[in-house]
Amino acid sequence: MSVNDPIADMLTRIRNAVAARHDSVSMPASKMKVAIAKVLKEEGFIKDYTVIQQEGRPQAELRIELNYLGRKQPAINGLQRVSKPGLRVYVQKRQIPRVYGGLGIAILSTPKGVMTGQQARRESVGGELLCYVW
Repeated sequence: MSVNDPIADMLTRIRNAVAARHDSVSMPASKMKVAIAKVLKEEGFIKDYTVIQQEGRPQAELRIELNYLGRKQPAINGLQRVSKPGLRVYVQKRQIPRVYGGLGIAILSTPKGVMTGQQARRESVGGELLCYVW
């Protein structure tokens, strides 16, 4: 199946898995998706992620282990895609938004790699605003 926006597909798969209270979710892997999963792990929204290369398959698979607090209370309450293929959203270092007053994170793709809005402010770089997570 051809997907025009693989990052939106990734976020939707995570959103659906959290709503269904699954322990993990799988998707086709890419460098950008792995970088986003790394940021989510560093911020404590997911437990872990693994990239699985299966024999006979041209593309690797990204498996994300979801994080739950207490009795199946998800660590991820919401995901929102900001920059889309039809409308890219770029921000300068002083325009990086704070999500839910600091309770959430903004994920940016910068010249120094994929990072949170707080890290981008610290390193004083702007970039493409990929998504919000809270």
